Amino acid sequence: MTEPFNMLHGLNEMQRLAATTTEGPIRVIAGAGSGKTKALTSRYAYLVNALGIEPSNLLCVTFTNKAAQEMKRRVKKIIGGERDTGYITTYHGFCVRVLREEIHHLFYPKNFLILDTEDQKTILREIYEELQLKINDSKFNRILKKIGELKMDTGYVYSLIDRNQPIKPEDTEDQDRKILLMYLKKQKRVYGLDFDDLMNFTFALFKEYPKVLARWQERLHYIQVDEFQDSSSRQFELIRLLGEKHGNVFVVGDPDQTIYEWRGADPAYIVHLERWYPNCQTIFLNQNYRSTPEILAVGNSLIQNNALRVEKQMFTEAPSGVKVIHYHGKQEQEEAKWIVGQIKDLVKQQGASLNDIAILYRANYLSRFMEQELINDNLEYSIFGGFKFFERKEIKDALAHLKLMAFEDDLSFMRIVNTPKRQIGKKRIELLRQWAEESGETLYTTLKNNLDHDQFIRTEALEFVNAIEALKVKKEEVSVSDLLQDVLQATGYEAHIREDGDQDRLDNVMELQRSLVQYEQAYGEDVSLEYYLQMLTLYTENDREDEKESIKMMTIHTAKGLEYPYVFLIGLTESILPNERSLRDRKEYALEEERRLAYVAITRAEKELYLTESEGFTGRGQKKYPSRFIFELEDGLYKRVGVIDRDLEEEAKEVIRMNRKLQQAPQKEASYEVGALVKHPVFGEGKIESIEEQKQVYHVHFPEMEITRPISWSFKGLTTI
Repeated sequence: MTEPFNMLHGLNEMQRLAATTTEGPIRVIAGAGSGKTKALTSRYAYLVNALGIEPSNLLCVTFTNKAAQEMKRRVKKIIGGERDTGYITTYHGFCVRVLREEIHHLFYPKNFLILDTEDQKTILREIYEELQLKINDSKFNRILKKIGELKMDTGYVYSLIDRNQPIKPEDTEDQDRKILLMYLKKQKRVYGLDFDDLMNFTFALFKEYPKVLARWQERLHYIQVDEFQDSSSRQFELIRLLGEKHGNVFVVGDPDQTIYEWRGADPAYIVHLERWYPNCQTIFLNQNYRSTPEILAVGNSLIQNNALRVEKQMFTEAPSGVKVIHYHGKQEQEEAKWIVGQIKDLVKQQGASLNDIAILYRANYLSRFMEQELINDNLEYSIFGGFKFFERKEIKDALAHLKLMAFEDDLSFMRIVNTPKRQIGKKRIELLRQWAEESGETLYTTLKNNLDHDQFIRTEALEFVNAIEALKVKKEEVSVSDLLQDVLQATGYEAHIREDGDQDRLDNVMELQRSLVQYEQAYGEDVSLEYYLQMLTLYTENDREDEKESIKMMTIHTAKGLEYPYVFLIGLTESILPNERSLRDRKEYALEEERRLAYVAITRAEKELYLTESEGFTGRGQKKYPSRFIFELEDGLYKRVGVIDRDLEEEAKEVIRMNRKLQQAPQKEASYEVGALVKHPVFGEGKIESIEEQKQVYHVHFPEMEITRPISWSFKGLTTI
């Protein structure tokens, strides 16, 4: 017999075992660079071509549309393009398939509308207008979050599918609750389902119509799940439910690469799968085809410090390469200059292309100090999954305040005059334009000259102009960095960002202020406002072509699944990686996830890996220390460039010890169990549906209000009935 049938060609022994083991529950622990996609697609093809299974009886779930399309492309090359591969899909894509076929049971039309985030915001704008509330997109994010919380379980679905019981927003005085109910009412009217609804409607359908569930269970003889370590409790529950009849559930993933716990992923499902499937088989794909033995050794050395994992040691048969380098600089600019020097050497001496080089970091704002140095040296770069630092909205907004003080130009004026809202909307702007054209003045001057006009008395134009004018007087006397700080406070822009609750945007503005201080220290504090703005304009003039060779810059989250010959992991500083905010919120759970993030970054590298950090201070004014992850690596596995003073090293280790004590505070235990009946002083009587140990909350369903709420274990008002 020919090799079944060519689809197993090129697989190693463990990949072949994974592809040909078809019956019962199977867990594949597939380490970084171990060829898991190849094993998955080969198994799919084996089921179809060697076992004769129809693709319509085979569900293969991936996490992104891009991954699903790539898998379809690979599978079709093996099994033939005419076969239906519609069940190679995402969780949401599968739920859409189910609902298009079955939603009529819930009295919804098959051609129901799928709402994206913009559609949701359009509905909210209508609601705000009807309630005569100020429309503010940033506030929408808060309401969208509340809508997400409401939809953490299926309770609300019943008010959407109940034809006899109308939704009554008018029955509540609570404004947020009113907005939520109006949102559901409008959704119901247009038969619209947002992303959360797709899974919840599917669950409700299966619960209310067991025959429908049985039909799908019968249909899906084999289920495969890719990136299983990123599964949430809801996603796992769906897979478990669908696989109940045939039991052929095949999951692939790497608990060491779980980096999305903050949005619901739970590595416990892959680590402890035997709790749900006592007879599951485990297959290890631990041969790495990507990295040198030196890079793998560093990754293995770091990740073995995690407790929540399935023990494995990645190995490679690739030839030995160069040692991993850890660079320690005395300041940030030194770190950036050293990296640029290394990149130039790679290009000149090793013939590397800029496309072969990736610079990874924990948070977007960290790109700034590297960008500035790359621009200085005229090295092309592109930012993946985000904007270049000086192209980000909040940075452009902040600089527009400075430009308005320097030049009073119309572009800067238009950018910030109504951010935050000052009741200077389209009609008033049109009036200003008309007056400005007649007088030949700028929009700002025109506004300044007409502050007492009826049209502007009821706005906050006076406060805005006064803030700008007061600081214009000082612009020759104070440094540009002080000027920026003062203007963002005086105009309310900084408060506006803080209220928005977007920490990344606030970090970026703080980074801009810090970069200004550094610039002044380097070039003298008498740098004029006009000179600084001119310098920045030249820096950020973006006439680069996308097709040019370029260094790739991105966050570690964006880099997952990618690989590059040369990788620089920069800003490897305690409080940045591991991230201080995450540690404070989620303690030991967060520390393990942060370590997995560092592991993901390390295992992106094929030939050479550079870990870099420097002394100085963070944007929040904290002293910088090397990350604990550097101290966790075995000494002989890397070469250090630069000297960490003994005092600094001792100080760093003491800081880490103190932080570890805080993170390892004794874990509380839940006082109540799942199913317990409880009483809440505001929400009334409820039932604990699930317990989230990581966040230490009960998810309690309150039937009277048709809501489920996450209630903290430490809340004293929750009592048993």
